[in-house]
Amino acid sequence: MRGAAAAAPAALAPVLLVGVDFGLPHFDHKLEELGLLAETAGMQPVARLTCKRKAPDAALFVGSGKAEEIRTLAHMYGAAEVLFDQSLSPAQQRNLEQHLGLPVNDRTLLILEIFAQRARSHEGKLQVELARLQYLSTRLVRRWSHLERQRGGIGARGGPGETQIELDRRMIGQAILRTKERLAKVKRQRATQRRQRARRDTFNISLVGYTNAGKSTLFNALVKAQAYAANQLFATLDTTTRQLYLADAQRSVSLSDTVGFIRDLPHGLVDAFEATLQEAVDADLLLHVVDAANPHFPEQIAQVERVLAEIGAAQVPQLLVFNKLDALAPEQRPAALQDVYERVGQPVERIFVSARTGEGLELLRAQLARTVLAAGAPGSEGPEPPDTAGECP
Repeated sequence: MRGAAAAAPAALAPVLLVGVDFGLPHFDHKLEELGLLAETAGMQPVARLTCKRKAPDAALFVGSGKAEEIRTLAHMYGAAEVLFDQSLSPAQQRNLEQHLGLPVNDRTLLILEIFAQRARSHEGKLQVELARLQYLSTRLVRRWSHLERQRGGIGARGGPGETQIELDRRMIGQAILRTKERLAKVKRQRATQRRQRARRDTFNISLVGYTNAGKSTLFNALVKAQAYAANQLFATLDTTTRQLYLADAQRSVSLSDTVGFIRDLPHGLVDAFEATLQEAVDADLLLHVVDAANPHFPEQIAQVERVLAEIGAAQVPQLLVFNKLDALAPEQRPAALQDVYERVGQPVERIFVSARTGEGLELLRAQLARTVLAAGAPGSEGPEPPDTAGECP
C-alpha cells in the first residue's frame, strides 16, 4: 500500500486513487496517469493506494480486506470519491459503493467525463454522447438498485425497480439509435470531404500519438494555426485540417490533427470516434508524435500501435517525430536529430524536434517533402496558402 496526502483546493473534489497490479507490464505503480486524468476532470487526488492480486475479486474487485483498507484511507484523508485505475463491472461498482459508503468510479468513466468536458464540435459531442450512453446502458442495474424489486402472484415477477430498469433501457436504446443515425450522417459528410481531397490528388498526413505528446503544438508550429494546445491530457478532441506548404516539394499537403490515444482507451470511445479516427486510416502518412521527455515513451508507442491496429491503420506508413527536445537534459539529447528507430521489428525514420522552440522543424519539413516526392503525389501546385485556411467541420 502506498498513501500520500496533499492539500486539496476547496473548489476541487478530493478523490482517493486505487490501482491493482495484476502482473501486467504497463502497470503504473505511482498512479501518475490516473492522477493527471483526475486533475484534468477537475478533481484533486488526496491519497493513492496500490495492491497486488492474481485476479479480480468477483464481488469487490480488490477483496474485502483491501476494501476495508480503502474505506479507512478515504475517511482519513476526507476523500469524497474513489477512482479505480481499471474498469469495474456494474456489480463490482455497486458492491464497492455499498461497502465504502462513497461514490466509486473507474478509469473508463473518468475518460468519458473528460471527453464530455472537452468536446467542442457537433461531431465531437455526438461521439462522446454515444460512448456515454453505451457505458450507462450497462450500469442500469446499479443506478436503480435502490428501488424495490419484489415477487408476488402466480407467474408474476419483478416490481417497480424492474419496471424502471426496462423503461430506462428502452429510452437509452432509443437515444443510442438516434445518436448513431446522426453520427452516420457526419461520417458520410467526412467521406465526401475525403473523396474531394482524393480527386484533387492531395497527399494526406495525419498526426497521431499518445495524449499530451504535443501534437497540437506541432500542428500549430507547422501550419501557423491557432488550434487549442495545452499541457494537459486530451486538450484536443476535434479533428482540425489545414494545408501545409512544403517549399522543397513546391506543393501543399493536407495535415490533420487528431484525438490523442491513451492506455486502456475505452472500446466505446474507439467505436464512437470512428468518424474522427478514419482520418488516420485514410492518410498517406502518419506523423506518430512521441513525448521524448517521457521515460515511458516505449510503452506509449506500443499503446498507440495497438489502437492503430484496432482501427485498421497499422499498415499506413509512419514517420516517428520525437517531440519536446527542449525538455531533455543535455546528457539525454540525441547525437543526431534524424536516425532510424526499430518499430515492431521494422526500421522507421525518426526525427527529433521541439514544437515549442522550432528546433528540428526544418528537418521535418524537408523529410516530408522527400516523402511526398517519392510517393509521386501531384499535390496542390501553387503559392503557399494563407494561414487562415478553413477547418474541416
